[in-house]
Amino acid sequence: MNENSKQEIWSENVILADADYVDRVAFDLIVNFERMLERPIPQADLARWIDCVALDGGLRPAPEEQGADNTEHTGTQVILLHDKAKSRLENFAPGHFADELDGKAFSDQLGEFTISCIPVEQLTTMEELFCESLQHISRQAEVKRLMAVCDEQYYDRIKATLNNLAPREHTTTVFTMQPVPGGRFMQQILGFSLMAALGIQSAEIEESTNK
Repeated sequence: MNENSKQEIWSENVILADADYVDRVAFDLIVNFERMLERPIPQADLARWIDCVALDGGLRPAPEEQGADNTEHTGTQVILLHDKAKSRLENFAPGHFADELDGKAFSDQLGEFTISCIPVEQLTTMEELFCESLQHISRQAEVKRLMAVCDEQYYDRIKATLNNLAPREHTTTVFTMQPVPGGRFMQQILGFSLMAALGIQSAEIEESTNK
């Protein structure tokens, strides 16, 4: 990942994630699938996970006629909220918030992804900061596609926050591990993107269950 100054304007696409929650889920998947598949599961590839979330949220590569440079078409901001006491994602590579992620960027067939890591200060909670951030981002005219990865423990608050916003022309997708009652937004299962980032294939799961 390369150094990149923080953007002063909002991108067309935004991924907002509770990084502590995602890290815990990744750990649980690693433990469970190592037992099931009887092989070591490596740390999740963070860029691969971000790509999968973007795809599940509806992001697609720019049309070929636009050429290889599709940054403007599909610029994406990735905002990782995390406990101030935590310095890194333990189950992702790269994972150190300050040294490896904050202010960095990478580009691939989906465009350029810029990463910001925001600590949760003592005066607030992850739930409060996530909901406030979600509300603020949803109101930005530049944002056309928003992907929110949240802990189910405060899902009801997320749902109420999104349902209370004035309707506008953008797509919001909420990622959870289990299906939950819907609202005025799309839903995706978080586990699929994490399994892809961990290198877990559906074929080997099927083979393991059929033994």
